[in-house]
Amino acid sequence: MKKFFMLLTVFAAFFVFSVTAFAQEAKETYLVKFEERSDFTTYSSFGIASEEIGHEFETVDMVEAELTEDKVSELENHPNVSYVEKDIPVYAYQQDVPYGIDKVQAPLAHQNGDKGAGVKLAVIDTGIDADHEDLDVHGGYSVFTSGVDADPYYDGSGHGTHVAGTAAALDNNVGVVGVAPEADLYAVKVLNSSGSGSSSGVVQGVEWAVQNGMDVINMSLGSSAHSQAIQDVVDAAYYEHDILVVAAAGNEGNASGTGDTVGYPAQYDSAFAVAATDENNQRASFSSTGPAVDISAPGVNILSTVPGNGYSSLNGTSMASPHVAGAGAVIRSSFPGTGAAEVRSLMQGASKYIGSDTNWYGSGLLQINSAVN
Repeated sequence: MKKFFMLLTVFAAFFVFSVTAFAQEAKETYLVKFEERSDFTTYSSFGIASEEIGHEFETVDMVEAELTEDKVSELENHPNVSYVEKDIPVYAYQQDVPYGIDKVQAPLAHQNGDKGAGVKLAVIDTGIDADHEDLDVHGGYSVFTSGVDADPYYDGSGHGTHVAGTAAALDNNVGVVGVAPEADLYAVKVLNSSGSGSSSGVVQGVEWAVQNGMDVINMSLGSSAHSQAIQDVVDAAYYEHDILVVAAAGNEGNASGTGDTVGYPAQYDSAFAVAATDENNQRASFSSTGPAVDISAPGVNILSTVPGNGYSSLNGTSMASPHVAGAGAVIRSSFPGTGAAEVRSLMQGASKYIGSDTNWYGSGLLQINSAVN
């Protein structure tokens, strides 16, 4: 009986130990931005273990890390940590169902030889079907490391391929023609096959675009939540590396067109925010509104490329944004050396008046040929 009691005591002790060992605090993904960190400072000095780091950024002094709530609290109080931000979801801005190359004067610009030749245009999205007969993809990158989404040229959603076609479908007598058919197109995959991603993935995608010398970035994606990490890298791309960053305003508008509903990153000054219009140059009912809107482009019933050598029409500010990104490529090709800020100014100065409400239309409807002439 005594031996049995001792055995039971040992077993109970082991059980308590096992429960304690497995009851570790849960970890979540965070972005940690440092104020300053010398070459001799290690992440371990901040209490971040090497195995907790998912990605180390170079464009901004930041890491993606798996952290406990206690560690987050500790880092937030560290004098050399700027902020600790939870990795948030981002989504493709798409409705269900688009058209508008004529509306933005692209054919007139093409007649004058203005087609975006030699300009690097990155579509930061769900990937691009590089086998499509109407697209010439020069390179790419995926933030995903396993499964089909690790391939930037696999687009399980179709969203990125559609966006790419509006921006740069070839002028080859097949299917459709894009705004900048001679631009060098790059697939930067930050959203998976269901159109979802994360702020850390977007930061990685923009960083890749910076490091690989892109001239124009299209971001037909966003979130209703502000991400300081995304703002920092978009600011760096635009202000420090002179990249034209074009972003969809979002599809959170209401029928009356009231309120400030523009999403992020379109809300940031460093991003050129694009609202959507229809065939009658009227605001699309879904198009987000607010003072951050910079310009408008067609975004209703837009016909463009989809995976498998197909073509389809979609609605959304996602479809409006690549009209402007393509226009940016055309202008930068026609006027080599023109800065990103000047490209924005040219597009806004040449835009067509379609209504007095700048919260709806920004400067007006994009007019590419007027901008390059």
